[in-house]
Amino acid sequence: MPRTTDGDGTPVPQRLLAAATRLFAEQGYDRTSVQEIVEAAGVTKGALYHYFGSKDDLLHEVYARVLRVQQERLDVLANADEPIEKRLRAAAADVVVTTIENLDDAMIFFRSMHHLSPEKNKQVRAERRKYHERFRALVEEGQEAGVFSKATPADLVVDYH
Repeated sequence: MPRTTDGDGTPVPQRLLAAATRLFAEQGYDRTSVQEIVEAAGVTKGALYHYFGSKDDLLHEVYARVLRVQQERLDVLANADEPIEKRLRAAAADVVVTTIENLDDAMIFFRSMHHLSPEKNKQVRAERRKYHERFRALVEEGQEAGVFSKATPADLVVDYH
C-alpha cells in the first residue's frame, strides 16, 4: 500500500500531482516553486524528489497521465469488434471527450511545455507519435477496406483530427 502522510489515504504521488496541477493553473509553471508544491501537498521536498525527481518531471506527468488515458481508450476502441467506421468515429469523439475532461491538465501542459528539458520534450513527442500511429492505423484500415477515400493520405487525416 502506498505510504501517505495525511488522514484521507491519498497516495503521496497523487497529492503532489494535484497540488502541482492546481498551482500551475493558478500561478503558471514558471512562477510556482517546488516549496509551494510540497507545502500544498503536505509533504517534504525529499518526497517530491523521490517520486518525481524534479518539477520538470511533475509537469511531464501532468500531461502523460492524460495521454495514457487517451492511449488506453484508443487501444480499446481500435480493437473493438465493430466496423471500422464505427471504431474511427468513436476514437475521434473520444479524443475530444478526454481532452475536455482533462482540460486543465492539457492547458497547463501546452502553456508550459516549452519549459521541459530537451530530453522530456523528446519523450513527449515519442508518446504522442505512438498515439498518432495507432490512430493512423485505423484510418489506413478504413482506406484499405474501401470505406474511406484514399484521396487524402492517412498522415494528413491524423495530423488534422
